[in-house]
Amino acid sequence: MPDLVIRPLEKADHAAWHELWTDYLTFYETEKPEEVFASTWERLFTPGEYEPRGFIALLDGKPVGLVHYMDHRTTWTVANNCYLQDLFTAPEARGSGVGAALISAVGRAAAERGITNVYWMTQNNNATARRLYDRVARHHGFIRYNLA
Repeated sequence: MPDLVIRPLEKADHAAWHELWTDYLTFYETEKPEEVFASTWERLFTPGEYEPRGFIALLDGKPVGLVHYMDHRTTWTVANNCYLQDLFTAPEARGSGVGAALISAVGRAAAERGITNVYWMTQNNNATARRLYDRVARHHGFIRYNLA
């Protein structure tokens, strides 16, 4: 049975993180300038209530997944919400429980901060991810709109 480890990102993970996040962005048919990579990496290690955080997944010691998440205030509760922004599992590791384990790690981290609402979005046509999400969470039927 493969050894799956989910742990917070560490500075030594930079190369693996960069590769995984690049693959995530490629999956969504987008790219970001190196300036965004550098800023995001720095912010992942900047203390602060609203700065992003991240976990990396290692399968038999090989980096195969990542997740970014951040807290934000809400008018609906006293506690913050937690937005799971980026979730990616390398193709060769899909179906091995990596995605579910990363989501679970975010849920546990949020609970440690007193947060009960962890949410995320995906594209409507991302059937593979939606099968996982339907198993581990509830879909509330909301549709996202952007001004720009």
